[in-house]
Amino acid sequence: MLKIDHLTKRYGEKTAVNDLSLHIKPGEIYGFIGHNGAGKTTTIKSCAGILAFDEGEISVGGVSIRQDPIACKKMMAYIPDNPDLYTFLSGVKYLNFVADMYGVDKARREERIAMYADMLELTDDLAQPVSAYSHGMKQKLAIISALIHEPKLIIMDEPFVGLDPKATHILKGVMRDICNAGGAIFFSTHVLEVAEKLCDRVAIIRQGRLVANGTMEEVSGDASLEEVFLELEGDNA
Repeated sequence: MLKIDHLTKRYGEKTAVNDLSLHIKPGEIYGFIGHNGAGKTTTIKSCAGILAFDEGEISVGGVSIRQDPIACKKMMAYIPDNPDLYTFLSGVKYLNFVADMYGVDKARREERIAMYADMLELTDDLAQPVSAYSHGMKQKLAIISALIHEPKLIIMDEPFVGLDPKATHILKGVMRDICNAGGAIFFSTHVLEVAEKLCDRVAIIRQGRLVANGTMEEVSGDASLEEVFLELEGDNA
């Protein structure tokens, strides 16, 4: 579903991501772990088609993000860590704007908006301007907007930040349902306990380089993911 082959991204003299390769298959929840500045967000933005990269190739569903970014974006959704929404719109108008961009018909969008807004307890706030939303409410709105067109791939940067425990639990269930239906999810997180319980596979990045990659059993063995992460950090210090 998502293939990252030898991705390299530089900012001037600094190499933010260095020869990174990951393959995310349909049905997988793939966790991406690393400390601040490790290259997670750069990788995610490159995969989402909003950041150009210097070397390598990224493809979504077999389509190159370089050669046909529009086709790739039709198959995916991207949720940033700090959603930048149109705050002058009401919640429902924002969701309809997104649905218009993806060509979702009226009946289908209304059904999905109602379902996810009810699920995330946002229904009563949809008529309010987004400018009145808290960070958590904006995060919920961004999640609903990402799900409207039923993407096959969802890319998320720290998706649980700002969500209350109930919304976090619901989002984890939605993520699993999407993958059970043949979709795939690639997301970064600092919450190692969440990654350990939720992910089918996990990758650890340090200073732009991949230092561990595989199933949870392959990466952590008998230890916890936190122990492995801290040990790798220590080894590379």
